[in-house]
Amino acid sequence: MKVICLGGGPAGLYFAISMKLRDPGHEVVVLERNRANDTFGWGVVLSDDALEQMQENDPQSTEAIRSNFAYWDDIAVEHNGTRTVSGGHGFAGIGRKAMLILLQQRARELGVDLRFETEFKTAEEYRKDYDIVVGCDGINSAVRAEYEDKFRPDIDVRECKFIWLGTHQKFDDAFTFIFEKTEHGWMWAHVYQFDDQTATFIVECQQDTWDNWGFEDMSKEETVETCRKVFEKYLDGHELISNAAHLRGSAVWMNFPRVICETWHHENVVLMGDAAATGHFSIGSGSRLAFDSAIALAEFLHSEPTTTQAFERYQEERRLEVLRLQSAARNSLEWFERVERYLDMDPVQFNYSLLTRSQRISHENLRLRDPDWLGSAEDWFQAQAGGEPGRAPMFAPYKLRDMTLANRVVVSPMAQYKSIDGIPGDWHFTHYAERAKGGAALVYTEMACVSPTGRITLGCPGLYAPEHEAGWKRLTDFVHAETQAKLCCQIGHSGRKGSTQLGWEVMDAPLKDGNWDLISASDIPWSPNNATPRPMTRADMDEVTAQFVASAQMANRAGFDMIELHAAHGYLISSFISPKSNTRDDDYGGSLENRLRYPLEVFNAMRAVWPAEKPMSVRISANDWVGDDGVTPEEAVEIAKAFSDAGADIIDVSAGQTSIDADPVYGRMFQTPFSDQIKNETGIATMAVGNIYETDHVNSILMAGRADLVAIGRPHLADPYWTLHAAVELGDMQATWPLPYDAGRDQARRLAEKAQEVIRV
Repeated sequence: MKVICLGGGPAGLYFAISMKLRDPGHEVVVLERNRANDTFGWGVVLSDDALEQMQENDPQSTEAIRSNFAYWDDIAVEHNGTRTVSGGHGFAGIGRKAMLILLQQRARELGVDLRFETEFKTAEEYRKDYDIVVGCDGINSAVRAEYEDKFRPDIDVRECKFIWLGTHQKFDDAFTFIFEKTEHGWMWAHVYQFDDQTATFIVECQQDTWDNWGFEDMSKEETVETCRKVFEKYLDGHELISNAAHLRGSAVWMNFPRVICETWHHENVVLMGDAAATGHFSIGSGSRLAFDSAIALAEFLHSEPTTTQAFERYQEERRLEVLRLQSAARNSLEWFERVERYLDMDPVQFNYSLLTRSQRISHENLRLRDPDWLGSAEDWFQAQAGGEPGRAPMFAPYKLRDMTLANRVVVSPMAQYKSIDGIPGDWHFTHYAERAKGGAALVYTEMACVSPTGRITLGCPGLYAPEHEAGWKRLTDFVHAETQAKLCCQIGHSGRKGSTQLGWEVMDAPLKDGNWDLISASDIPWSPNNATPRPMTRADMDEVTAQFVASAQMANRAGFDMIELHAAHGYLISSFISPKSNTRDDDYGGSLENRLRYPLEVFNAMRAVWPAEKPMSVRISANDWVGDDGVTPEEAVEIAKAFSDAGADIIDVSAGQTSIDADPVYGRMFQTPFSDQIKNETGIATMAVGNIYETDHVNSILMAGRADLVAIGRPHLADPYWTLHAAVELGDMQATWPLPYDAGRDQARRLAEKAQEVIRV
């Protein structure tokens, strides 16, 4: 097989090596426009698991690289005058130049034809003479641009400015992050040693900080000196150095382009490394992606019957893995883009937030890495909450007005569709009572509707008749007498999403018969299959507001500890907030201030009759998932502020379900970033929801300060005792079980201890 690699970086060299290892008879050529010993950038970081795959592929080159590594186990964070160190992270650094020289030597040994100082104009000119043309020419790939209509790249240029520098100051004890507040804004550095004499020193900042410093008009030398002065107390008299001799002035600064191609191959041309997909430097994944892709393509070219099938399998498997890594990299780079919202945190919480920013490192993974540090961080969290040392964050108490919660776990509101005439019956009693017994500190009811025509379905419960109040009071009396749990009644009106079938029939579809008239902010149906609602008049608003007030009063008499106004998911109140459903031209439409006018009228009226000592929350959809045509996360911050200013004690941060045009980005904890943004930009208490299903999720959200409470939905449907079982899983002996269940608690603990003994053996 005749192969040519257009680009002599890590991807091209390692692919050439991998091909020759599998068949020395291959004719492999590598073209590189630079000289053999040229390099741009400083050090390369590889994790332990990346090295393991390289070791299996080619022990010889891997051992050569290992022998030149600078290893470190610790991550140090310099923030607000405090140095925080955690261990067990297992990374290694090597100079990019040293690594390329080692790979070049290995390639020569295997018979690869290396041609340096050789420019190529197009990939097309090589396609007839070679079986495979590999475009591995880096982040600004000419090959990718040549076949742009075939590869269909998605290039997202990110916000922060960064410059890649080096220093002879030693940072050999830890990978170090440094955050410095300057007269023009915050700047930070990613620093790691890569040989005995040199460390990489990447300086990064927001665009406005960069503008305030005037870097646009500085020479390269002035830029480097300015950065040195900012970080001089960490440099011990050493200089910062740029090796970008080919660049001048502000060109030494970059904005990171996140690249992913829809297709990675075209006929006999295939992309690899940064040409196909980029990984942000903050998680050190770029070289990892290059090496893994080189191994995979070489392997598939020898395992699949045709080149086309090899390319297809390469794209299918590597693109999926790349998307996973890019997801983690996106989380990481977005954390740095928004880092200023976290810089006022206590150093303990700030360090935790940084370590878990990509979501690849979980709470329990941190415990495996450095149990002492994590234990001290958990004790810090408990101390802030007035809790007990030795317990995970999810078991810290939390107070809202006069209501004290035993822990931070909430049972989400989940529709049951089991009511008759709005009455909460035996199903509701057993359903909610079991979950209250199960250890969660706060149990939400499903939405209790304020009127018969405010119901979503015929199976939805109400809070508008005496028998409803009696049914709910039966539940609250039991829960308060027999458990530590508190109860929150979510109150709402279905609006344009009402008069629909039960959840297990056809979701959001109209009733087969007997439909009632619908009201909403505007005459926009939920879908083409749903009835068109009538825009609410002022009289309608007054009537519905009175219904919400009556429901709040009933909730108090029924004994609820807390109520929530449901202002999310496309229901009536939400329909006023979202511009997708509100096209009014009066005082209740148009600007966000106007769209919030009626929701705030309802909230204020409810708050006025709800006891001052009892808390009240609001559930919002923080993202309509329709771009700028709907509510955006930035607008959600203003929505949260408005409700908080009106007296909301906590914002229940959900997202979506406001439009059939929504295109949500799903994943674990996928709505938590909206809670994070609201909480850390405003200081408002928040509750996180959305695909949260593990204790790790709960503890990491809380410990990183992304929310104050965490709502668990579907896991509580599968296991009403999820919280008590979580305590057993975590070895927490202080969780309170119902007294009749003590024998079950003891057995569960013994079985958990035996399971741990088996794991240790």
